[in-house]
Amino acid sequence: MIGDAGKSSEGAWSGLALVAAALVLIPLLAIGWIALSPAGDVWHHLLTTVLPRSMATTLILMAGVGVLTTVLGVGTAWLTTMCRFPGRGWFDWILLIPLAIPTYIVAFAYVEALDYTGPLQSALRSVFGFKTSRDYWFPEVRSLGGAIFVMSLVLYPYVYLTCRASFLIQIASVFDVSRTLGASPWRVFFTVALPMTRPAAVVGVSLALMECLNDIGAVTFFGVRTLTFSVYETWLNRSSLEGAAQLAVAMLLMVFALLWVERQGRRHQKFHNHSTKHLQPSRFKLQGWRAAVAFTACALPVLLGFGIPAYILVKMASRRLEQLMDGAFLAAISNSLFLACIASVLTVSLSVALAYGMRLQKNVILSLAVRFSAIGYAIPGTILAVGILVPLANLDGVLNSFSKSTFGYATGPLLLGSGVGLIYAYTVRFLAISFGQIDSGFAKISPHLDMASRTLGRTASQTLWQVHLPILKPVLLSALLLTFVDCMKELPATILLRPFNFETLATTVFEAASREAFEDAALPALAIVLVGLLPVILLARTSAQSFRSKSSTRPPLEAAVPLASPDLSAAE
Repeated sequence: MIGDAGKSSEGAWSGLALVAAALVLIPLLAIGWIALSPAGDVWHHLLTTVLPRSMATTLILMAGVGVLTTVLGVGTAWLTTMCRFPGRGWFDWILLIPLAIPTYIVAFAYVEALDYTGPLQSALRSVFGFKTSRDYWFPEVRSLGGAIFVMSLVLYPYVYLTCRASFLIQIASVFDVSRTLGASPWRVFFTVALPMTRPAAVVGVSLALMECLNDIGAVTFFGVRTLTFSVYETWLNRSSLEGAAQLAVAMLLMVFALLWVERQGRRHQKFHNHSTKHLQPSRFKLQGWRAAVAFTACALPVLLGFGIPAYILVKMASRRLEQLMDGAFLAAISNSLFLACIASVLTVSLSVALAYGMRLQKNVILSLAVRFSAIGYAIPGTILAVGILVPLANLDGVLNSFSKSTFGYATGPLLLGSGVGLIYAYTVRFLAISFGQIDSGFAKISPHLDMASRTLGRTASQTLWQVHLPILKPVLLSALLLTFVDCMKELPATILLRPFNFETLATTVFEAASREAFEDAALPALAIVLVGLLPVILLARTSAQSFRSKSSTRPPLEAAVPLASPDLSAAE
């Protein structure tokens, strides 16, 4: 029997789970409240000019990114999983490397390389004697097409991971039977493998499109006016928070539409593997020109998505090595580390509370709490910033009035001015990432351990501290690392919620690139990339191990992107 102390402990953990859900819900409610406020003439202008144009641009951008990421992700996943050719083992994990570079860093690298004053066009003019841009044709990098190309190179690993997971867990006998019946590799791919992996591809594309919708740095560098950019411009340049909130509501509708599409993609097609053992299907052996084509198809996304941008960053950073001792650069590093450390620890702690609360008491309220908590990852940073600003600003006002009346001095913007708003935004946005990993870790711990601990007189809190956390240490470290890196890279919320004269590595890159000072942005961008490589290496190693174990026979969504993204099913 569970005593009063045990029931009290279980109730406390359930309460923490509800608090975590409330943290996510407050910004959404705030956005709705602000959007209902009258925006005057601004809303009429937004509705007639800004919104239609931004909506159309955003839809075209998402459609282009969706198509390219699907082609790159599905194609490379099939080649590395089902084919044998020189270098296949290396590409199995190298194809993940573009995840280490944020889209806004790749964008500014390509703008520097391909712009009129960049090295490529300068070399063309020098070699062929061209005097002006009218003497020759060169694709315009600062365009919607440029944004689609660059963002697809960075985001295709989401699709690659989900489809690779699906190909690995599909029943080997299905492929073997198809080949026995005389089906060619192309026919096996299009008639057997592709239909079976479609739900996983939908999940990967949905994740990529959510990142695309969240982006503000890349679209700014390319001059593409998406909904995210319009929210940013309406808030800062037009000084209309109400108009920004109304545009944010339109973005939220697109996010919910993506979640619905992701859910429908998995609902109507499910394939089950009832075997207790995972067998690798026989790979197609590619030779000659076919092997060369496969090698090139896998090498180009890595070269274009990571190799060339990294080379540009290293080359430009080598010209600014004196920045290593510059006070502004060191302050940006310090600020980034400070915010990321606090936010990642807080996020992982709340994730433990959510997962453990669900383990102790499975009821409707807790289930809804988890669903609300997981939706934070799908909310773009600009929307979170709008929803967080007003509640914290009001709370700052209350604290300021209390301090004046009680202690005789004003506190000013205590919460927003100290970075609490940024930590709040990071926690809400990345809670689902750490929760997905930690909840999976709890699922692998036998309930018998809980029963044995409680039989020995341990409370729920003591069981967590003495039994679960030591077992979950690798999972906790993984969740902490991934959340830390995501916080280091986050740009939209950081731009809008940072305190005055407060710079991070991400905002330093954005500010320098915005004023065309690309070399000044190279060193902080390179620092972000080096930090981002850590979870990619961990992801490559861990995912390779997970697909060799029995857990690789799970359904596509559960096996997909185990360390790179949250389980979107929790956000439905």
